[in-house]
Amino acid sequence: MRSVISFMATDYDAPRKNDEDIRSDSIEELKAQRNQRQASQVDEDEAVAADSFELPGADLSNEELSVRVLPKQSDEFTCSECFLVRHRSQLVMNEDGNPVCRDCA
Repeated sequence: MRSVISFMATDYDAPRKNDEDIRSDSIEELKAQRNQRQASQVDEDEAVAADSFELPGADLSNEELSVRVLPKQSDEFTCSECFLVRHRSQLVMNEDGNPVCRDCA
């Protein structure tokens, strides 16, 4: 005859519950508490959230550019394929001798 011994892992740092706490934690109460916590996380004003989205084709004629634009630096080049300004570490020359970035090469 063979006997099997099983051990349960115990977290000794976890706070202990007394018998009253264990009885009061019914499944229904725990589910209700979880739903309340999730509901409070989801509550967001839809109007505020909608203001942050820009729709394609939206009229942006009254908007101001709030980005500081710097001229091309001496260690940068403009890719002849994608026309993005890249650092010279990304430079690869194509067959025609035009500067091309690594992504386009």
